[in-house]
Amino acid sequence: MPATLSEVGSVAALHRYPIKSMMGEELNATMIGSKGLIGDRLFAIVDPATGKIASAKNPSKWPNLFAYRAAYTAPLDTPSRIPPVRITLPDGDTVLTGDEKLDAVLSGSLGKPVRFLSAAPASGTLEEYWPDVEGLARRDEVTDEAMPTGTFFDLAMLHLLTTATIDELRRLYPVGRVEPRRFRPNIVIATPPDRTGFVEADWVDQILSIGEEVKLKITGPCPRCIMTTLPQGDLPRDTGILKTAVRHNDAQVGVYASVLSGGVVRVGDLVCLE
Repeated sequence: MPATLSEVGSVAALHRYPIKSMMGEELNATMIGSKGLIGDRLFAIVDPATGKIASAKNPSKWPNLFAYRAAYTAPLDTPSRIPPVRITLPDGDTVLTGDEKLDAVLSGSLGKPVRFLSAAPASGTLEEYWPDVEGLARRDEVTDEAMPTGTFFDLAMLHLLTTATIDELRRLYPVGRVEPRRFRPNIVIATPPDRTGFVEADWVDQILSIGEEVKLKITGPCPRCIMTTLPQGDLPRDTGILKTAVRHNDAQVGVYASVLSGGVVRVGDLVCLE
């Protein structure tokens, strides 16, 4: 290993979410391009009455988006060839994104008119509910939040999370079920046992290399919201998850990153700081 690199762990898991705010898919390997994992948050659904993107950040309006799962029907080799996405509905039925009845099926399942978006608008907006948790910037309020131009991302195109941070949250909140999937990361990094606490905080403004090709710039901490408290699969609703993050780490869990150079990333790849 070159002397300029400092090993910090290895890739433990890769996650992609083809449709915003739906459950996604776990991968063994994937391509990373200028907009993060190829195919990540490439699509969304919109409320045609307001023009706002559907998001689990406002669960009173979209209470069960986490009950929907989206996965590509074929591997993604390049951003120019995107296969259809298979959406599994809460009742187990499925529908493909190319189906002419897609909007009707989703509207019927969600109980309100929606429209599927195959491309992000120039300036998208979503609604975010801020729960009544002491320490948050807002409390018991719904705000309009702008997304980065031409994308369905919230703030950044890559989200990284370490096992050290998950272990620290479990230590601080032992009665809760703290799992990486609550935080919807793209890359979970397994850190050595001697690295404890919220270790990603020390990586901000540094360059992270993954495997042989990928280099990322860690741009800042990831502020958490009500989505971390919502039920998904066998995980129950739990506001203690967010309260713990607020109390012990300024409501931050994980970090955001931008892509300096893309390439293939695989589970098991070495992760280093430059």
